[in-house]
Amino acid sequence: MNLQPEEISQIIKKQIRDYETKVDEAEIGRVITVGDGIARVHGLTRCMAGERILFDGGDVGMAQSLEENTVAVVMLTNGGAVREGTVARRTGEVVSVPVGAAMLGRVVDALGRPIDEKGPIDYEGTRPVERIAPGIITRKSVSVPLQTGIKAIDSMIPIGRGQRELIIGDRQTGKTTIAIDTIINQKGQGVLCVYVAIGQKNATVAEVTETLRRAGAMDYTIVVTAGASDPAPLQYIAPYAGCAMAEHFMEQGKDVLIVYDDLSKHAVAYRALSLLIRRPPGREAYPGDVFYLHSRLLERAARLAPEYGGGSITALPVIETQAGDVSAYIPTNVISITDGQIFLETELFHSGIRPAVNPGISVSRVGGSAQIKAMKKVSGSLKLLYSQYRELQSFAQFGSDLDADTKRRLAQGERIVQILKQKKSSPIPVEKQVAIIYATVHDYLQNVPTEEVAAYEAGLYAYLDERYPDWLRSIRDTGVMTEEAEQTLCTALDAYTERFLN
Repeated sequence: MNLQPEEISQIIKKQIRDYETKVDEAEIGRVITVGDGIARVHGLTRCMAGERILFDGGDVGMAQSLEENTVAVVMLTNGGAVREGTVARRTGEVVSVPVGAAMLGRVVDALGRPIDEKGPIDYEGTRPVERIAPGIITRKSVSVPLQTGIKAIDSMIPIGRGQRELIIGDRQTGKTTIAIDTIINQKGQGVLCVYVAIGQKNATVAEVTETLRRAGAMDYTIVVTAGASDPAPLQYIAPYAGCAMAEHFMEQGKDVLIVYDDLSKHAVAYRALSLLIRRPPGREAYPGDVFYLHSRLLERAARLAPEYGGGSITALPVIETQAGDVSAYIPTNVISITDGQIFLETELFHSGIRPAVNPGISVSRVGGSAQIKAMKKVSGSLKLLYSQYRELQSFAQFGSDLDADTKRRLAQGERIVQILKQKKSSPIPVEKQVAIIYATVHDYLQNVPTEEVAAYEAGLYAYLDERYPDWLRSIRDTGVMTEEAEQTLCTALDAYTERFLN
């Protein structure tokens, strides 16, 4: 194609006329010191707290402490390429994690990156790890039960959807087992789950994941892990990242259960982070805002009103105590934030009572609102009877001559203890819990030897499955124990108990 000089002139003039300079504007700073996973950057004058900072070389950090002349940036990646003088750039975005249904069934790190060797995740979008909790207007009172499948909890310390219930106790008392059993029991209940492992050994997390997989629970569960070998900043943001993933589902109107295992290690990671940033230490060397650390996390658990989506997040934070000291700094902080606690006692655990729930200190501040009516009706006196038994037991060991009423109460208490025992990874449907607790409270087991109570219970479940499936279905579907249903249960218990004893 031959262009005439006039045409060439017109093209050049048009290009000159349409030319505009494009300036790529970015606020940059330079690293002045780096060490222990903390980079101090000078020059990021308009940086915001929690902002994602990019370093030349590809490393990523999070702005934590905004000072007059510098910004303390905690490294979220290896940080090996960051040196004194390295250029750091603002992104204008706070640290975010991927969210969406594709995350279910996967094991991810604190930044949402897959670590289960199943390939990349086709996520729907991202959400900031930090977010203001729902306000009072957007919330609805807790009234829908979240069944754990654990008799001792569903009957005496019920948990509702949208509640925050603390699991507290010394190490090796079964805290994680309760959380995992609760996740397993959500199968078919329409509840999605997020398990956040903070500061755990990789082998422990792999074991938990395998337990969930064997039970078919990984189909509706996300496992977020920041292991003991991971840097403190990743352990610090892990629970917030898990909560962001849960909020995505809550805002779609779904119910979510999230487990933080455990917040004691989370507080320790934050303390390490804060001391490295040179924040002033307070009690036990924790920074002054350590209460806010957990309150802003747990306040995000809520049940939304229908007009705001109607979803919920139920939080089960775990706290480890030292020698049963619930009055220590971090335990008292989290107790005051949550809506009750399940206290696991070492002495009970080692005496073979598992789950080792102490009925005296354990409490649910939601109470009967988080139980189906049938369970509320049959278990009303259970906690009182159990607590009375524990008191009587301590006195009875000093007295040899006991009256008939005391002996009867002790015998009933022994059977309550046996009934509340439960093997791990074997949650029990609520309708069967109602049947066995009714039998215990109404003295159907008084002639059953304590060593045969477990056999009685297993036989009762099989008997009801075989002879009274309609009764079980009625309790499961309606949640109500009518007079007719109670009469049917009494008939079933009379016939079964007589058969068992003979």
